[in-house]
Amino acid sequence: MIPIGSNAHPAAWYAQPQPSFLGGNEARLLRGGDELFPALIAAIDAALHEVWLATYIFHDDDASQRVAQCLVRAARRGVRVRLVIDGFGSHKAMPHLQRWLAGSGVSMAVFRPLERWWNWLQPGQLRRLHQKLCVVDGTQGFVGGINIIDDRNDLNHGFGDAPRLDYAVALRGPVVAPIEQTVRAMWTRAAFGHDWRAEVMALARSTEPLANARRLLGRLRILPATLPPDDDILPVRAAFLVRDNLRQRRAIERAYIEAIRASTDRVDLVCPYFYPGRSFRRALVKAARRGVRVRLLLQGKVDYRFAGLAARVLYDELLAEGVRIYEYQAAFLHAKAAVVDADWATLGSSNIDPLSLLLNLEANIVIRDEAFANEFARAFEQALVDSRQITVAPYQKGAWAVLGRGFVAWAAHWYLKMAGLSGRY
Repeated sequence: MIPIGSNAHPAAWYAQPQPSFLGGNEARLLRGGDELFPALIAAIDAALHEVWLATYIFHDDDASQRVAQCLVRAARRGVRVRLVIDGFGSHKAMPHLQRWLAGSGVSMAVFRPLERWWNWLQPGQLRRLHQKLCVVDGTQGFVGGINIIDDRNDLNHGFGDAPRLDYAVALRGPVVAPIEQTVRAMWTRAAFGHDWRAEVMALARSTEPLANARRLLGRLRILPATLPPDDDILPVRAAFLVRDNLRQRRAIERAYIEAIRASTDRVDLVCPYFYPGRSFRRALVKAARRGVRVRLLLQGKVDYRFAGLAARVLYDELLAEGVRIYEYQAAFLHAKAAVVDADWATLGSSNIDPLSLLLNLEANIVIRDEAFANEFARAFEQALVDSRQITVAPYQKGAWAVLGRGFVAWAAHWYLKMAGLSGRY
């Protein structure tokens, strides 16, 4: 791994082909929106300068409205608030968001909006903003898999009694800088793509086009994030990873595979949408063969049938090699996280499937710290209590297994081809 000193330019991490670990961070595990949203609201209510927030889903339920209200409060007291949401994930709630934020000073940008029917026909629309990030005043960061929606609310199935299983992490320290840089870039990209044409026409008609153009560029450009001071630093090393279509196309997938290949004791992975490529599966199988305890916690309560089928057609192969598989029963599962050996843990927005690993814009945090890894390991064990172990694959060797795997592989191939990708997954 290539370390970057705290005096480096905050965007330098992006040029590295491998995860760049920064020391001197504080990391706190947050379990579900019940823990994330109060921490997020408290941080935003204390903001003095800037708030940057990116999310796939910003819903219209009560929990979402409380987050929107704290953004409005911050903007009205003079804090610069920038919100970027995905045009597909937040499509249904868009009218509510626009009404809640109207006249407040919160600047909302929509990544690849779906305002016209022909937007759905564009291949690029299959690549969505799936990140869940927030940075407050350049000193506090939040990374995870939790959307802005009540834990007990599912978009397809409505409200349930139990909260979905999900995680986020609250961060302080140098690693916050690349997180802020990423949210700034996402907001700029969405605002530029959506507003540029109207802005240019307004500039052309204005009496001071040059001065207005400078102000516009000043508003859109990506500014260097402010690094926190180095005094009284904490020991946690952390690396912020993104999956995009430029420099870091497969950074998250590589980080997982390298950690699994180097594992000697345990690999505990939780993921709702699990359909890894061949390299990822080989890494899991080889780890199990050399005596590493490999456990997968996957969906038991399935929200999308195809996603459930995609994971289950792999059970026979993995179980035969000693990989242990569990299905979470208490509620819907949305967490995307893992712990490897004593001091490696990751969590974020990336599933282990083609959409996350090859298409969507994703963000994960990797933490090298024994205390944090043990804390997440305890959370994993608690989740296993509400799970059932799978010992017999639902699709065993035979015609149904062959047909199931063939159908999933065919569907994944054509979905990726529609998105403009070719080659083997």
